[in-house]
Amino acid sequence: MASNTKHKSDGTFQPGSHWRPPQDHWNREWLHDQYVAKRRSGSEIAAEMGCTVNNIYYWMDKHGIERRTISEVRAIKHWGLSGEANGMYGRTGPGNPRYVDGSSPLRQKMYSRHAWKQLVIKVYKRDNYRCQRCDSPHAKGHKLHAHHMRPWAGHEGLRFDIDNIITLCSKCHWWVHSKGNIEHEFLAD
Repeated sequence: MASNTKHKSDGTFQPGSHWRPPQDHWNREWLHDQYVAKRRSGSEIAAEMGCTVNNIYYWMDKHGIERRTISEVRAIKHWGLSGEANGMYGRTGPGNPRYVDGSSPLRQKMYSRHAWKQLVIKVYKRDNYRCQRCDSPHAKGHKLHAHHMRPWAGHEGLRFDIDNIITLCSKCHWWVHSKGNIEHEFLAD
């Protein structure tokens, strides 16, 4: 038996005893000092204690320590550098590392036009209104998207080419553009 356990003669724990050594965040005064006085977040405390943030919130609730509102969190949260201290300050257009060809405003304008909407309908009909990745049909909560295999930016001649556009459901479309798509499926570039 570990030295921190206190058993009765029948093998049960005595009230107030625990099989684990006491942790700092179990103590109301310590937890109040960290969260309220030092204004540390539940995540920061959890990382230090080697437990989950939900464990910290459990002990806060148990000790009656009120959690911050979203407004209070936003007031003290560090969101990064702003203004000239931010490395991306003033880097617009070609000065931005994600800039391709300046076609983004045009894309938004063209997507609202009748010609684009008609092309999308042709793509959906060609693909039988089904996602070309998971074969799911268009349904409530399962919206279809028209996906450019070669992106709009940098490929002006392929923007309205029906052979460059396929039907994907919203879930698969997000996946195609995610880091999870390590094989670059449905991406030609």
